[in-house]
Formats: sequence, C-alpha cells, structure tokens
Amino acid sequence: MSRAFTPGASVSREARERILRAANHLGYRVNRLAQSLINARSNLIGLVGTDLQQPFHAEFMATLSAALLADGFDCMLLNAANAERDMSALIARVLEYRVFAIVVMTGTPPARVVEECLNKGVPVILVNKLLPGLAVDTVIADHAAGGRLAAEHLLAADCRRLAVVSSAARTASLVGRINAFRTRAADAGVSVRVWQEGPTDYQSGCDAALTLLAEQPFDGVFCVTDLLALGFLDAARVKFGRRVPDELSVIGFDDIPQAGWNAYQLTTFRQPVERLTSVVMDVLRRRREHAAPAHALTTVPIQLVVRSTVRGLSASEPQA
Repeated sequence: MSRAFTPGASVSREARERILRAANHLGYRVNRLAQSLINARSNLIGLVGTDLQQPFHAEFMATLSAALLADGFDCMLLNAANAERDMSALIARVLEYRVFAIVVMTGTPPARVVEECLNKGVPVILVNKLLPGLAVDTVIADHAAGGRLAAEHLLAADCRRLAVVSSAARTASLVGRINAFRTRAADAGVSVRVWQEGPTDYQSGCDAALTLLAEQPFDGVFCVTDLLALGFLDAARVKFGRRVPDELSVIGFDDIPQAGWNAYQLTTFRQPVERLTSVVMDVLRRRREHAAPAHALTTVPIQLVVRSTVRGLSASEPQA
C-alpha cells in the first residue's frame, strides 16, 4: 500500500535524488495537501468559468491548463454552468483548498466574491472581463478594435444596411465589440440595427437571421462571436437564399476552428489564445517570485483573418 511522503526542504541534490528513487521504489507519493498546510499556500490554480463547452473557451482552457502543468502548477477546474450564484459558490469552494491564485476564464464573478479572495491573500486574474476598482490582474483582448475594424471593413465593402448580432449576455467583451462597431458606423453616418437575444450559440445566430432578414435586406452584419456568425450564415443562405458575399457580407469574432471549414470560410477576428495564455502565465510567475507585484491591465491585440464572407476583402489585404 502506498503512503504519503513530503520531501525535506533542505537536502543536497544527490541526497534528494536518492530519496526520490527510494520513495518511487517503495510506492511513496508526494502529499501536496501536506505541503500546502506547511507552506500555507499551494501551487494549485483554480480555473473558473461558464460556457466552457464553447469552442473558443474550450481551446483557451486546454491551452492554459497545459501551460500551467508544464510550469509546475496544478489545476482545479470548476464549471459555473452559466449561473452567477454557482460561480460565487464555486469560488468559495476553491478558497478551501489554499489555492495559489484563481483565474476566471469566462463569466463575471460578483465583486464581493473577488474581494473575499483578495482579503484572504488569494490573487485573482480576470480574462476578458473588467471589475474596475479591485486589485486584480486583468488580461483582455482588444475587443473595441475588433468592433471598430469590423465596421470599417463592411463600410469599405460598400455595405450601408448594417446590423450587429449578439446574445442576451452583457459581458464586457461583447458590449465592447458592439459599442465600437456602432460608434464607427455612426462616424460614417450609417445607422446600425442591434440584435441581442438568447444564449451565445449557433441557434441564436439562426434566430437573428430569421428576424433581421425578414425586416429588411441587410447587406453587412457583424456577429460578435463566430458561433453566432455560423448560425446566421446558414439561415441566411438556406431560408432566404442570400448569396455571400455578393449580397451579404458577414464578419465574426474568435476564429474558432469551425470558422475555417469549407462550408463557411468566415472572415473573422482571432483572439490569440497563445498570447492570452502567455500573459496569464507571466502574471502567475511574477506572483510566485515576488510577494506583491503591481497589478496590471494587459490588452492583447486581435488579428483579422480574411476568408471569403466580406465582399472585396481578399487575403492579400493588410491585416490588423
């Protein structure tokens, strides 16, 4: 039967290797819980989020968790499943494990829960969400740039009947994309129809197309996520016979794998998962090496991925 073993903190390299060889032979395993009790902190990172089944979120979770493990951290994944109250309860549970830090990947935790973490000395890293006034590290893609550039490319394609398709979610990232798009279109003297209903998924994109294209023949649509865009494209083509991009130009956001499928070839904006992961890891390393480094807001640039759903925009054009 295997027994728990916690290596001593002050041994020579040679002695440590002999001890570990003997421990492995006898079936001993390092007791991480015991280590955390001794050190009052562990290498455990709590990863908390909602909608983790969505392609972008799933890719980010997989990339970040792999980077954490490669850097000597351990991961605890908690899926809040769309309910803010569940996120509060889950974060409270994470605190029971003496975690080193909490990374909120999706969803927005209540400020009071974040304050509780900070009061207990647990750093909080927010990804693609803003909680002003709290001493947290924030990593966010440049959503405003995406919304602004989406409007510019549709206007350059001579689209003048513009719409934005979003969900009922009012997250900082989605709202930032919508507002920037509307502002840029308004600067050009073009009004924008905004559709914000349902969950952030494929079906909502279909529903948006069924509603909007029955109202008027919109010729330029910015869908604030790729899943919404894929649903919109399918409904526009199948239900209304709209030809893309000749009659209708569509831009998405995220660059999920499905956006590049032959059936869609969606022009979109890429959130660079590797870069987002790198910034999160840099924050964690700084906090591991220094007791209290300054908190920071880091904005990660997005990248235009040109495919074939915007009229007149080719892959040879400069990409932002």
